[in-house]
Amino acid sequence: MSARVYALVNQKGGVGKTTTAVNLSAYLAQWGYRVLLVDLDPQANATSSLGVEKFHVQQGTYEALIGAAPVGTLLLRNPKWNLHLLPASPHLAGAEVELVGELARETKLRRALQPVLERFDYIFIDCPPSLGLLTLNGLVAATGGVIIPVQAEYLALEGLSLLMQTLRRVQSALEPNLDIRGVVITMYDGRTRLANDVVREIRDFFGDKVFRTLIPRSVRLAEAPSHGLPISVYAPRSLGGRAYAMLARELLEGDGLSAPPVRPGQPSLAAQNR
Repeated sequence: MSARVYALVNQKGGVGKTTTAVNLSAYLAQWGYRVLLVDLDPQANATSSLGVEKFHVQQGTYEALIGAAPVGTLLLRNPKWNLHLLPASPHLAGAEVELVGELARETKLRRALQPVLERFDYIFIDCPPSLGLLTLNGLVAATGGVIIPVQAEYLALEGLSLLMQTLRRVQSALEPNLDIRGVVITMYDGRTRLANDVVREIRDFFGDKVFRTLIPRSVRLAEAPSHGLPISVYAPRSLGGRAYAMLARELLEGDGLSAPPVRPGQPSLAAQNR
């Protein structure tokens, strides 16, 4: 079976996009799924979050986009986590300029990934916080759909209309089958009225596209990247660790795949959202 390819997109920075990409990838890999995380952001935060020094990356997403090397030769694998990474480096910023004059420049990533689709069950693409050419490549490659992390704050809602316009343009001009796989509400603090108001507005707008799992504000989630570890390794029993485990289960169940059972003492999806 060919991989499900999801792009994680939001033009607003700081909404938990990379955190979601890294931790979904890590949990699914831990549970035995074949997972590739593609770092499409020149800031290379997904790369460094997994303990890879971005300034030491010799080859990665940049070389894949410009056709300098096949993706299969560029992958890094962490055997402990059973997770593959197509790393990024600051050189990736040059791809925005270099690809402008190329034919079918928006399809470079999709074509680069084609030879490895059968090797993986899931491919997650961490897109940059912009709506430029790199993000367009991520959207066109996302045959499984788009996952949109949204911070549970009022200003996060303002950028959603621009993102939806971009998705519609990509659908009409480049990839008619592009769809929203789900919206993830991040940095949720249930003690505040504002957060609950934002959650209600997002659910009113997107309906059943919104994942039931709410990702809370969490010190452990913020600490994990500095240690080069996903939350599943750094602090799996923390609130953030348990939330991402639930989100990963919810994704699998929505895709019709099996997820590990909830262990005694762990909250279920229903329990979290009562």
